[in-house]
Amino acid sequence: MSGWSERLLGAWYGAHPALGLLAPLEWLYRGVVQRKRRRFLDGQSPTYRAPVPVLVVGNITVGGTGKTPLILWLIEHCRAQGIRVGVVSRGYGAAPASWPWRVRAEHSAAEAGDEPLLIVQRSGVPLVIDPDRSGAVRALLEAEPVDLILCDDGLQHYRLARDLELVLIDAARGLGNGRCLPAGPLREPRERLESVDALLYNGAENDPEGGYAFRLCPTALVNLSSGERRPLDYFPPGQALHAVAGIGNPQRFFATLQAQGWQPVVHAFADHATYQPQQLQFSPALPLLMTEKDAVKCRAFAEPDWWYLAVDAVPSSSFIAWLDLRLASLLGRAPKA
Repeated sequence: MSGWSERLLGAWYGAHPALGLLAPLEWLYRGVVQRKRRRFLDGQSPTYRAPVPVLVVGNITVGGTGKTPLILWLIEHCRAQGIRVGVVSRGYGAAPASWPWRVRAEHSAAEAGDEPLLIVQRSGVPLVIDPDRSGAVRALLEAEPVDLILCDDGLQHYRLARDLELVLIDAARGLGNGRCLPAGPLREPRERLESVDALLYNGAENDPEGGYAFRLCPTALVNLSSGERRPLDYFPPGQALHAVAGIGNPQRFFATLQAQGWQPVVHAFADHATYQPQQLQFSPALPLLMTEKDAVKCRAFAEPDWWYLAVDAVPSSSFIAWLDLRLASLLGRAPKA
């Protein structure tokens, strides 16, 4: 991560007085996004309504809040109930041969995007990317019989009608200074949260008032070269290692490693960073541990002692109960006992 990005994030999640100079740009931005939403609510902008329910998983802040692990949890949870699920995504950073693009496990991160490729490789779910989410939905429905579509991000993509909106918030960082871009980290004003269906707080121990808790739990160490899985205690307490994270909130990843008792030498990169082998040649020689999102871009040149940390989302039981009732209503099924 560049020093400029770190300073900006520090200002957004602090109280830097210089951000007041950006107030005119902030109000201009707020006006644009509010007009866009009003046009959607008033039916003045073209909107595609899919023939199956659409569940959007998104956020109103810039940076990582744990969307990909929650998408993976939703996929498995739905499958366990016999719900055929598909996923659509913008495919940030992807360069496929054409749009829309069906992502396959054998594709490269360069053509598919790192997060969509991770989701497909982990779950095998049918997934289509397209900056126009409605185009992705149409292509997915033409190719696969699905009962429910999960939209990865896309909260602000109003051309796609949705039936449920789940918004993720980092429990530690919250909404930062509560201001919109560029004076703060918000993509939409905080009032937008009043209209969503559920708020999930990543890292909360218990359900906060008006929302639900979920955690990201480390489950295994996976070797990039061989694919072997090892338990977390494969690295003993006090293990020194190089830690690589090119995600929206790399400090959360580094804190997770420290919580395991390891001693990471941290290397933060920009979100969705593209890596070259020489960038990951660190001294001294230590095991290298990265996020799974980074691993999908590094397998082709991985060295024998390179690993990624597998993590799973664990939502609160009250969220699961709420979700099951909503899914039953949307799909016309009896609620899960």
